[in-house]
Amino acid sequence: MTEQTETAQRPVLVVDFGAQYAQLIARRVREAGVYSEIVPHTATAAEIAAKNPVGLILSGGPSSVYEPGAPALDTGVFDLGVPTLGICYGFQVMAQALGGEVANTGLREYGATDAAVEGDGGVLLAGQPLEQNVWMSHGDQVSRAPEGFEVLASTRATPVAAFGSDSRRMYGVQWHPEVKHTDFGQKVIENFLHRAAGLPADWNSGNVIAEQIERIRAQVGSGRVISALSGGVDSAVSTALVHEAVGDQLTAVFVDHGLLRKGEREQVEQDYVASTGVRLITVDAREQFLSALAGVSDPEQKRKIIGREFIRSFEQVQRALVDEAKAEGEPIRFLVQGTLYPDVVESGGGSGTANIKSHHNVGGLPEDLQFELVEPLRTLFKDEVRAIGRELGLPEAIVARQPFPGPGLGIRIVGEVTADRLEVLRDADAIAREELTAAGLDGEIWQCPVVLLADVRSVGVQGDGRTYGHPIVLRPVSSEDAMTADWTRLPYDVLSRISNRITNEVREVNRVVLDVTSKPPGTIEWE
Repeated sequence: MTEQTETAQRPVLVVDFGAQYAQLIARRVREAGVYSEIVPHTATAAEIAAKNPVGLILSGGPSSVYEPGAPALDTGVFDLGVPTLGICYGFQVMAQALGGEVANTGLREYGATDAAVEGDGGVLLAGQPLEQNVWMSHGDQVSRAPEGFEVLASTRATPVAAFGSDSRRMYGVQWHPEVKHTDFGQKVIENFLHRAAGLPADWNSGNVIAEQIERIRAQVGSGRVISALSGGVDSAVSTALVHEAVGDQLTAVFVDHGLLRKGEREQVEQDYVASTGVRLITVDAREQFLSALAGVSDPEQKRKIIGREFIRSFEQVQRALVDEAKAEGEPIRFLVQGTLYPDVVESGGGSGTANIKSHHNVGGLPEDLQFELVEPLRTLFKDEVRAIGRELGLPEAIVARQPFPGPGLGIRIVGEVTADRLEVLRDADAIAREELTAAGLDGEIWQCPVVLLADVRSVGVQGDGRTYGHPIVLRPVSSEDAMTADWTRLPYDVLSRISNRITNEVREVNRVVLDVTSKPPGTIEWE
């Protein structure tokens, strides 16, 4: 298998010092219309230069620059002549390397902090209020700016909260401009990119589509391609993009394992096919999966069974398609995979041989499938993938779809998975989604798992009698990347409508409860 090359566009490199927000910085750069990639702080100056960057942003990090073993940077990076912005720890690394001083004065700043812009703020802080609220998270601080650098901002505890040198095109801020708690954070990033570095805002979904179509055609040629289509955003957009490039050379395979939400098979077979024209083969494996899951309650065992049965279903179709392709003289050599940029970063940057990823979505495709991967989304974040899906004309119901695990409702039933329990959960989930959409809350919620506690019953009163029904759990969460999440504060009237409808309309449910746990300590899914 070979790894698809990254975009030809010259990047702004985000140098990661172990910050929890490195990916967020990269996203903010993209939002400003400039392509970005993440590299580790261990990259040498030569390795960074080889990527031909148009800008560098040094991220924050949890360490102190003067402690033994603290993350360091090859100081040759500062001799490359590349416009550079340091953030928090990266700001301190820059100050120390260029001859300034960093000290622990005993004055710490965490959270919302008032900052005062000095003078006109220079290029970096131009067009911003002289007094503004920023988000700090530091115990050390720059006590003296490097020679030739102008102090651009200060706070009560930090006299050098920002500095800059227009002649060297190097700048830094002690606060975190990438987080939304900083009032003018995006303006800081945009000023660095567009004013200091002189970069145009030319990274957009239209350019990405045109570039990827060209790459896909060059990679695939006249070869045949197969795609495992789940109906989720990533597989839907990657399949549509490849189809846009090679047309009927692509065949999409959709496995209906019976663990889907209400209307999802029809959504794929009708709406998706109508909007893309892709050739689709549906495998009806509902009985196969239910039989395999019979009597199983352990969540990890359920995941393994679902993953195993998915592989068997996919392999069966794959063999038939390979035989068909051989008969026609053009073997299937390519497999579409919806790998996103966070997958690449979290797996070590995507270096080396590309492997078919194995994770919670489907339990992994077979490792011995001898296909070359086509990964048109591997440079993109989820919000960019949605934008491309809209540009390609995919149905909004698919493009805006919340993340949904490959094992589907099988891991949203706490207990054994049965046909009856699936119908109960499907109905409750549909009601919750309908009401959240009607209330206009889809944009505020990252995901809202609806969970059936199948092995739990509670006493209730419905009509003139007592009931002994199951509880349904609502788990609305807000997140940027699913690595961390907080429960979404839904309006009480929306919660009331959802609860009333579920207990009135869904048999065997007499109680609806709300999960108000953040991640960590909880996970988004229950199993």
